[in-house]
Amino acid sequence: MSQEIWINLPVKDVERSTTFFNEIGFHAESVGNERAKLAIGQTTILLFPDATFEKFTGSKKADTSQSAEVIFSIGAESREEVDAFIQKVELAGGSIFSKPSENDSWMYGAAFADLDGHRWNLLYMDESKLPKR
Repeated sequence: MSQEIWINLPVKDVERSTTFFNEIGFHAESVGNERAKLAIGQTTILLFPDATFEKFTGSKKADTSQSAEVIFSIGAESREEVDAFIQKVELAGGSIFSKPSENDSWMYGAAFADLDGHRWNLLYMDESKLPKR
């Protein structure tokens, strides 16, 4: 079995979402007119129009204005990277629902929703401060 995972996300506007993800520093490219490929490290995320997504899943997409279907967590190299990334998200039109902050004295992160309400967070973990068990 292949160890690759492809994540499929429904979006209202593939072109607009592709632009958003490129503006925040991810690598997104259109694949034909009906989808885009988003690469984050070794992970591939495919963006599909809502109707296409619903057709191949056999169900309605989640209403992200009412609930969260998942949160994607991405590792950061520093606190400064978290801060700079969140500024890019704000400028690109994403909404910040958790401003950059420290958690448990060894994690620093922030969280945002993309243009379609999918939730993401960026975390820097200072393992030198990780509590010993």
